[in-house]
Amino acid sequence: MANKSRKPKRKLRRLLPSFRQLFVLALGGFGLAVLALSVSVRAAAVPTPSEISVAQTSILYYDDGVTELGRLGEANRVSVNLDQIPLLSQQAILAAEDRDFYNHGGFSIRGISRAIFTNLIGASGAGGGSTITQQYAKNAYLTQERTLSRKYKELVLSIKLETIVAKDQILNDYLNTIYFGRGSYGIATAANQYFDKNVVELNLSESALLAAIIQAPNGLSPEDNLERLTNRWNYVLDGMATQGWITADERSNVQFPTIVPSKAANTFGGPQGHLIEQVRQTMFEIGITEDQINLSGLRVITTFNKVAQDALFAAVLEEGPTENIEGLRIGVASVRPETGEVVAIYGGADYLVNQFNNATQMIGQAGSTFKPFTLAAALENNVTLASTFSGMNKTMVDNYEVINYGDKSYGEQITLLSATENSVNSAYVELANLVGREIVFEAAKRAGIPADTVGMEPNLAFTLGTTSPNVVDIAAAYATFASRGLQVSPSYIVSVTASSGEVIFKLSPKPVQAFSTDIADTVNYALQSVVTSGTGKAAKALGRPVAGKTGTTNENKSALFAGYTPELATAVMFVKDGPDGQPMSLAGTGGLTKVTGGSYPARIFTAYMKGALADKPVMNFAPLPTGAQNGANPTSSPAILPSGEPVIEAPVVTTVAVPDLMGKSISQALVLLSGANLMGNFVMSDGTTLPANTTALIVVSQSLVANSAVPAGTTIIILVK
Repeated sequence: MANKSRKPKRKLRRLLPSFRQLFVLALGGFGLAVLALSVSVRAAAVPTPSEISVAQTSILYYDDGVTELGRLGEANRVSVNLDQIPLLSQQAILAAEDRDFYNHGGFSIRGISRAIFTNLIGASGAGGGSTITQQYAKNAYLTQERTLSRKYKELVLSIKLETIVAKDQILNDYLNTIYFGRGSYGIATAANQYFDKNVVELNLSESALLAAIIQAPNGLSPEDNLERLTNRWNYVLDGMATQGWITADERSNVQFPTIVPSKAANTFGGPQGHLIEQVRQTMFEIGITEDQINLSGLRVITTFNKVAQDALFAAVLEEGPTENIEGLRIGVASVRPETGEVVAIYGGADYLVNQFNNATQMIGQAGSTFKPFTLAAALENNVTLASTFSGMNKTMVDNYEVINYGDKSYGEQITLLSATENSVNSAYVELANLVGREIVFEAAKRAGIPADTVGMEPNLAFTLGTTSPNVVDIAAAYATFASRGLQVSPSYIVSVTASSGEVIFKLSPKPVQAFSTDIADTVNYALQSVVTSGTGKAAKALGRPVAGKTGTTNENKSALFAGYTPELATAVMFVKDGPDGQPMSLAGTGGLTKVTGGSYPARIFTAYMKGALADKPVMNFAPLPTGAQNGANPTSSPAILPSGEPVIEAPVVTTVAVPDLMGKSISQALVLLSGANLMGNFVMSDGTTLPANTTALIVVSQSLVANSAVPAGTTIIILVK
């Protein structure tokens, strides 16, 4: 019976494979797997990294090229070379993520085994333990799905990468693509987000913290789980000590770093959003595409000046009205004469609330800020500041009844200077009729008012500002007078550089002599009197030479102050939208019965210019040209022909040859300019401020070609380096 009972067991043992057979089968299976993997690796082609994995943020800078204005792009990433990343930072990352990185072939058997096991049992956290090469392969080439097939592709790609790409390059690419939380891709952006530092400035403690975060950027955020983050930070430092990358003393003495508060991702929020959007639109205009902006890591130096921009924001906040401001729009633009660079704009309180830019898109009737264009045209045609015109309210000019502001009369005949100081409509309409409507119209265009501006029509009311320009166009036109007759179109970008270092765009101002220096100097003299003795007295508080003009429409639907020093030209405009979106009267705004250009607009202008020009040396305007009438002694008006056509005599202009300044020092150039009766405006070619010591600087470019004929007194823009 005993023998019979053993037979089934022997039979069962014969059916089961032996240990040797199992070993052979396992070895064969492993061999087949290795063979399949080898074939896969050999056949695999490394694809192009996904756009988002290599995308870099485009950074906008103020005009100093250092202070950041904002960022544009789909991924908050700034790529750097490995030699820019401190060795301690590299070692901290290796201690946290892959201590054998420089010794293995791209994969970890332990990590792969854990991934297989956790996928089979359905546990969470699949995929942990990947090498740096595997992580980079996943982030740059694959999806984030957690499946065995993706893990296999990751393995194949990581081995392939190790055969064709150097270890240092893999580490470099990894450090530029890995996510660190706070919306930061790459260690350079993370250094800025967590420590407000450049990556090259990271110390041991900071490096260990960034390395610790990689494992779980959200779960280890300092805001939500500082204790877990601290434990992981200690783990990284212990690993660095174990690997011999730091000493025992360094390990024991290191202190937990100070982390800066998280910066809210609000690129377009507040008034600054209008600056960023204006730059973005300008990039489109110069041929840069949306994809380049979002993905290519461009470095854009704008014309905006941080000091000036801060001063403008503060001026609007401190000097603007606070009462009855529903529907009020305030637009301000400030332009650097001779180059056209827009150094500051105020487009609105918050771009995210209202995307309409009050500085570059808003329009409003210019009012009397257009009178200087009539003045310039008249001076070119033998009219002087001493010439007299009607100061009477309701003066009839060619069947047009002219109403002075406030229905006020200033006398039967007043000088052109007095008419300018007091913004007398009757005198200026008479003047425009005398000089010629088309001539006045062309003078405004020469100054810089675009021909397609709303209401640009050569009629008698044109001189009273029935045209509705953008604020920035008024500022740019006044900059023409500030630069002694040189007109330059406004610009917002100094340069655009690709991540490769290639300069894609560089600003090259092309000034045109719109008015002779004598004409511009006379206009400047008259507009300085507006501030010292006329409607713009609020600007006297600036405490330095300033010229300007108020502008107020009869229905009080707009109020402006446009003014300038030799360094800056600025225009401030107030308009108000009614419930139906149509312009309405400013009456009652800020508690004033009428809002004139000499009230809130002039106050904002003055406060801004004080801040923008603080600590800058005082510059004087050129004096009234020799022989020019100063308006103190009235003279009779030029006669009007019976035909109604003006008497126009071409002004006598002395021309001189432009000297060749290339390669000359500033002192040599000044001698040549003086000998030719020309003026020079020296500007650093890189956009920076001229240093105190200019002896080493040489001329590299001049705005007017050597030997060309120009009017005496012309100002030449000269780039030096």
